[in-house]
Amino acid sequence: MSPHLKSNSRNPKLGEYQCLADLNLYDSPTCDRLATQAAAMRHLWVTSNLETLESTSLQACLCEDDYPGWLSLSDLDLLQPCTVPYQARSFSESEIKKLLPDVIIFTQKAMQQPNDYLWGGTVGPNYDCSGLMQAAFSSVGVWLPRDAYQQEGFTQPIAIASLQPGDLIFFGTSQKATHVGLYLGDGCYIHSSGKDQGRNGIGIDRLSEQGDEVSQSYYQQLRGAGRVVKGYEPSRRQGR
Repeated sequence: MSPHLKSNSRNPKLGEYQCLADLNLYDSPTCDRLATQAAAMRHLWVTSNLETLESTSLQACLCEDDYPGWLSLSDLDLLQPCTVPYQARSFSESEIKKLLPDVIIFTQKAMQQPNDYLWGGTVGPNYDCSGLMQAAFSSVGVWLPRDAYQQEGFTQPIAIASLQPGDLIFFGTSQKATHVGLYLGDGCYIHSSGKDQGRNGIGIDRLSEQGDEVSQSYYQQLRGAGRVVKGYEPSRRQGR
């Protein structure tokens, strides 16, 4: 008998589970707005019981990046209890540097697939900006926090003049990073941008006020850059 949760199991035990397929996490109990996505084989914690018998969702938290959300009860059959708890892998800065060419290749391959910008998207083909960065680094085993402002706080700040391929570039307001891209070299970066002021999907832009309208718009929002020198280690530990 398969150990995964059946769809009529409406109130699973609190604890750690593994995703059997890609699934969505939402930003509220109504599950009508995407917060993030979990690719197959990711780990998550079910962190709450049903509030009422009429409830249609449960609170959960993804183990790899500590990202919270709401899980629809209709997706419970996509979970199985974990037999081996998630353990973050440690990376040195030199180890990550060797992996950066594969991180870049991931983004370029993702761009070659038909795609649209998807708020909350971390599973291809449709990504948001920080979702693409997280997916690219996780493809080589290195986890980043989920959102652009979190990624900015997690990386080692560097000067724009010191950018190297594989560094992250942050855009937004003076108060907060709201957008992120991956530096490719030669003054170019790859990112997933929205419909209003971007390209509605993955594209390459120039880090210059001399670029086209989209490049200029983002250049005016430039905040700074950061280098990934370690992998994210979740706050939740085995046995907690």
